[in-house]
Amino acid sequence: MMTLWTTAEIARATRGRATLDAQIGGISIDTRTIARGDLFVALTAARDGHDFVRQALDKGAGAALVSRIPEGCSEADPLVLVADVLEGLQDLGRAGRARSGAKVIAVTGSVGKTSTKEMLREVLKGQGKTHAAEASFNNHWGVPITLARLPADADFAVIEIGMNHPGEIAPLARMARPHVAMITTVAAAHLAAFDDLFGIAREKAAIFEGLEPGGTCVVPLGLEVSDVLVQAAKAAGEVVTFGADEAADYRLVRVDIHGDTTVVQADARGQDLLFKVQSPGRHFASNALGAIAACAALGCEQAVAAIDLGHWVPPAGRGTRERVLFDPINPEQGIDLFDDAFNANPTSMAVALEMLAAQMPQDGVGRVKHGRRVAILGEMLELGPSEAEMHAGLARLAPMASIDVVHMVGPRMAALRDALPAAKRGEWYETAQDMVSRVRHLVDAGDVILVKGSKGSKVSLVVEALRKLGQPVSTEV
Repeated sequence: MMTLWTTAEIARATRGRATLDAQIGGISIDTRTIARGDLFVALTAARDGHDFVRQALDKGAGAALVSRIPEGCSEADPLVLVADVLEGLQDLGRAGRARSGAKVIAVTGSVGKTSTKEMLREVLKGQGKTHAAEASFNNHWGVPITLARLPADADFAVIEIGMNHPGEIAPLARMARPHVAMITTVAAAHLAAFDDLFGIAREKAAIFEGLEPGGTCVVPLGLEVSDVLVQAAKAAGEVVTFGADEAADYRLVRVDIHGDTTVVQADARGQDLLFKVQSPGRHFASNALGAIAACAALGCEQAVAAIDLGHWVPPAGRGTRERVLFDPINPEQGIDLFDDAFNANPTSMAVALEMLAAQMPQDGVGRVKHGRRVAILGEMLELGPSEAEMHAGLARLAPMASIDVVHMVGPRMAALRDALPAAKRGEWYETAQDMVSRVRHLVDAGDVILVKGSKGSKVSLVVEALRKLGQPVSTEV
C-alpha cells in the first residue's frame, strides 16, 4: 500500500489528536467500498457516519476521522479526533493541496463538468502523473476528498466544482487554488435557486476567485452571458476563450457527427487542429476544445492533447453508447442505446436530441419495418417558475423533426406531452418505475434509443430495464 498520509500528519492538518500511529493509503466515506488502509471519514448526512466506524475498522480501514469516540470503539482503535468532521476533512483537503507541486485545473459549468474532467484526465495522463476527481465528487465534501487523495508527487490534478445554490463555488475554488480554471458553459440549470441565467453565470464565474497568481481562465464565448464570464475572468488572470464564436481564441470551425464519432476542425490561435471524439455530440466537441485550451495553458503540447482526446469515451450515464442484442446469434436483432440518464436541463436536452437525430437506425429488422429514433425523456428538475414552459419548449427544438417517437417520465413532462404533435407523442408515465414494465413494448430491433433525464427522475431504471431485454455489448472504441 502506498502511504498517502500518516495519522500524525492528519492530526496536524486537522488540529486533531491521533490515538494511534497508522499509515493511510486512501480516503473513504462509504463502508461498502472502503479499501484496506483507507481513512474512514465519519461524515453526518442522511445518517451519522460514526455509526459505521466500527464496521469500517473491522473491514480494514487504517483509521477513522471522528468528532467523538463511536460506540464499539475506544482509544485502543486508530482514530483521529477533531472538533468537526466536515471541517476536519476540509482542512485535510487544504493540506493535500498545499503540499502538492501539481499543476491544478478546476472545471465547472452547467453542462459537461464531469465529461470535461474525464477528457482532461485522459489527455494529461500521457504528459505526467495525473490525479482527478472520482465520479462527480464536486461539492463541499467531494472537493476536499479529491484534494486529500492528491498524491504529493502528482504532476497534474483535475478538480470538478459544482453547485446547487449561490455561494458554493468560491470557497471550493479557494480550496483548490487552480492554475487554470475552466467554465464549460452556462445554461438554465438550478434556476429554482437563482433569479436568472446571469445569476448562474456570476456563481460559475466565482471559480476564478480561487485562481493562483498568474493563472489562466478558460471561458466559453457565444453565450448570452459570456460578457459576465469574461469580465470576471479579466479581473482574476489571463483569459483564453473557446467556442464557435468568430472572436474565440480556440474556435470551432466545423463539427461533423459520423455514427459514434464526432470529427472536429478548429482554429487554435491560428493553428489548424483536426481531432475526433469517440462519442457523437456537438457539446463534446466544444468541451474537448476547451480542454485542449486548458492543457495548453498549463504548457502542454496542444497537438498531442488533440490526439489523446481520441481515446476518451463518456463516463457511464453521460452519453455512453452500447448495443443491446436481443438475439446473440443475429447481431442485427438489437437496439443501440445511449445512456444519458444522469442529468438534464434545456441545453443538454437540445444537444442530446441533436446527437440522436444524427444517428442512423436500421430498417427491416424488427416488427416495425422502419428503424426509429426513440427518445425516452425524464423530467428536468430545479428549473424554477418557468419549468412547464421549458419542458414544452423541447417540442420546438429543430432535432425533434428527426425524432420518430418521444416517451416521457414525470409530472413535469406532461407539458412536453401536450406540446408534441400526435405523430411523435409516445407513452407518458408518472414515474420511471411505471415505465419499466412497458419497455419491451416501446422499442424494436433496429431502433436507436436515447434515455435522458435529471438524476431525480430515475430514468436510469429504464436504462437498466432496456439492458435486460437482451445482452449489452459495449461499443466503446
